[in-house]
Amino acid sequence: MTQTAPTAQTTAQTTAQSAAHIPLNRERLIAPGPVEVDPRVLLELAQPQMHHRSRDAAAKLMEARQKLTLLLGDSYEAVITTSSGTGAFEGALVSTTPAGAKVVNAQAGKFSERWGDMAKRFGYDVGIVARPWGELLDADEVAEASRDAHTLLITHSETSTGALHDLEAIARAAKARNPDLIVIADCVTSYGVAELRAAAWGVDVIVSGSQKGTATPPGLGFVLLGPEVQGRMVQNTSHGYYLDLTRELKGQKAGNTPQTPAINLIYALSAALDRPLSVPLEVLWAEQGRKADALIAAGTALGCPSWTARPSPAVAVLQAPEGLTGRQIAAALTGLGQRALAGQAPHEDTVFRVSTMGYADRYDTLGVAGMLEDAFASLGHDFERGVAVSAAWAALK
Repeated sequence: MTQTAPTAQTTAQTTAQSAAHIPLNRERLIAPGPVEVDPRVLLELAQPQMHHRSRDAAAKLMEARQKLTLLLGDSYEAVITTSSGTGAFEGALVSTTPAGAKVVNAQAGKFSERWGDMAKRFGYDVGIVARPWGELLDADEVAEASRDAHTLLITHSETSTGALHDLEAIARAAKARNPDLIVIADCVTSYGVAELRAAAWGVDVIVSGSQKGTATPPGLGFVLLGPEVQGRMVQNTSHGYYLDLTRELKGQKAGNTPQTPAINLIYALSAALDRPLSVPLEVLWAEQGRKADALIAAGTALGCPSWTARPSPAVAVLQAPEGLTGRQIAAALTGLGQRALAGQAPHEDTVFRVSTMGYADRYDTLGVAGMLEDAFASLGHDFERGVAVSAAWAALK
């Protein structure tokens, strides 16, 4: 039956009842990173401290690099950086793009804007192709701007808007106009989550980070380099020392790193990669997509549709219904012990963001749907109990 608008008395009763059980709730990460981590992966961090120059550590580095390549599905060379995904992206940019070169940045959200800011800071000749947040990039527009560029910087899955840009169409169109173009793709939330066929699409460099699809604690960045771009990398870049990936790649191919790596995290990463690699990539991508569809279906049933027309399987960015804000909804979930996120500034009140990346399965999405119902009930939102869970379950079939 439909919930009627609560009176002050019934609202107080509901709040008191909810508060009584909250200490028993299991705290969860339902934000788009960091994500839940398999306890077996966390146990890898409980080992006695290993030395990063030992034979076992070198073998583990090589093992993790190989698994990263398998998760991509193409024979790219993986470089693991002790950094966030932003650090990995910086290394990819300065190690493939010579000083003063023309760089095109395609942006339609918070994180894609970051790459343009980064390129400007390094003094590159930067051209911007921009669309409003939540909208999708146009392949022809980006391709035309890249006609005489050295490098294209693009985000595949935009975590701030929930949009999955058509990386295949954009990369193909850009390479058709400029075959020598180097395409660097921010796949921080799409790698291991969304369909990604780097070689077939013409994407030269893939960048990601440990705290997203690979379900490892934060602290590692990944750069996967295609065969052709490896021969064009900058020697002794003046824009980086620690993040000189030309030097780093040479060392990691031999099982070592020029600097001290976060070796404990590399052990954890190798263990974490076994789960997504236990099924074919097509199965992994399809199930991640179903989970995201279920979150969007749950939100839509509560009057919170997706903000974008082409949603990413990594994160559901849902529009707050009339009378509520993204910050209120995120706060209500936090009050239940569930860590979600409001929108990125300046859209904190427009949307809120939930995700089941990482160590989560289809049944966790049903739990998130139930959490949304409890949060919305605590905020006095009018809806029929069970509608979000039913919608999520229907989307999972």
